[in-house]
Amino acid sequence: MTAETRAVTVRFDAGKLVLEPRHDAEGPHYVFPDGHSAGPGTPRAALPLAEAVHARIRPAGTAETVLRAWAEGAAPEGPVALVDPAAVEPVRVRAGAIVIRDGAVLLIRFTEEDGGSHYEIPGGGVEEGETPETAVLRELDEETGLAGTVGPEVARVWKDGRHEHYFLVSATGETGRPETLDNYGGAPVWVPVERLPATPLWPRRLSWRIEHWHRTGWPERPAELADSITELNRPCTW
Repeated sequence: MTAETRAVTVRFDAGKLVLEPRHDAEGPHYVFPDGHSAGPGTPRAALPLAEAVHARIRPAGTAETVLRAWAEGAAPEGPVALVDPAAVEPVRVRAGAIVIRDGAVLLIRFTEEDGGSHYEIPGGGVEEGETPETAVLRELDEETGLAGTVGPEVARVWKDGRHEHYFLVSATGETGRPETLDNYGGAPVWVPVERLPATPLWPRRLSWRIEHWHRTGWPERPAELADSITELNRPCTW
């Protein structure tokens, strides 16, 4: 049986998601009980939705499926496909810069044919010989004209075969003139952080978390998120 066809059994207890606490070189996280490797004394944790959406739950693809259904009022129980995008060789590695200044976050705005807009976090592909930390500063300069200093990695996002690393970056200077920038027709703009949950920002599952972390404190270890959302105007709370 392959990894793609395996399933985990999702269980709830009094409206809380039952998980197993684990710890490895990257720190604490949770996994779905599989009923095989766990013995009768295996520790369990039961998380309400408000805690589960901020927990590091592996595999990230399965966690997204469960959290999305739960947040939308249809919490699944029983077998759910095991989807682990972290175990798949990436088709592309991307690095993104979260730059916040005076209560606003720096984004790239793209105007669509119907007159609407969507936004992306500045960043791009990691080139051969680069680290994500090196790439994020190069991309920030190319797309916005700003120089920066890399801070902690706050999120890893898997989407459509890409592995994406997002860093807090302290940036200096002012954004460059459009004709000097390389951002595929987009334009750098500053958006109030408080507006992020309602902003059509990609990756969608990261947008509201930036606003939350800005208010409450940044995670000690990178959040791990799979993101299959394609409709950026759809509210996301998971």
